[in-house]
Amino acid sequence: MFRSLRSDFAIIKERDPAAKGFWEILFCYPGFQALSMHRISHRLWNYKLPLLPRLISHITRFLTGVEIHPGARIGKGVFIDHGMGVVIGETSEIGDRCLLYQGVTLGGTGKESGKRHPTLEANVVVGAGAKVLGGIYVGTNTRIGAGSVVVKDVDANSTVVGIPGRIVHQSGVKINPLAHSALPDTEANVLRNLMERIDQLENDILGLQDLLSNIKTNRKTKDIVIGESQNLRDKEIIEFIGDDLSD
Repeated sequence: MFRSLRSDFAIIKERDPAAKGFWEILFCYPGFQALSMHRISHRLWNYKLPLLPRLISHITRFLTGVEIHPGARIGKGVFIDHGMGVVIGETSEIGDRCLLYQGVTLGGTGKESGKRHPTLEANVVVGAGAKVLGGIYVGTNTRIGAGSVVVKDVDANSTVVGIPGRIVHQSGVKINPLAHSALPDTEANVLRNLMERIDQLENDILGLQDLLSNIKTNRKTKDIVIGESQNLRDKEIIEFIGDDLSD
């Protein structure tokens, strides 16, 4: 347990430039405080003690704004930044060196028993206000954008944004956990793609109208080049709305 606490302290020093020293982290970082208390309550939970682990969790929630069920399994070097409003369910599993921002929920989707909360593998970053729901798996080195709602498994080295969450990028490159400004704007890309299609279709219609006009007046038609039809199943559209389009 103490090795885990040292890792939690070290990750704050590494990732938060505002952290000035040991005492500031100890007394002024609710995420660190919540994780420290959770590691105690989790050990008591494993000992099958009644009430006390839940009571510690409840008091921690009141003091820090972070609610972690004693049954949740949390690895080393986890950083809950700011922390207020974070909720971590009973069967959640969080791997080493994960980063969770304020308002994150690792929750369930119903009253089913067994594994009903998500598993985050190592080095996952979950942006502010994101919701990861159900007994799903999120692969290593994955970023989940702020405000996203993730309800399906996510492969490693991915970027997920939107409601519902969509995988918009995959690579073997290790991510910078603090590079939130680098998340792609999928809606803007799709709108830009659709606008380009509309322009092309308008040009095609004008060309056809000119061709018909020339035929009616028996004028010599000039060569009219009709733009190549664009396929709806292109990369940006598939990433945005999925691959469930009817043929």
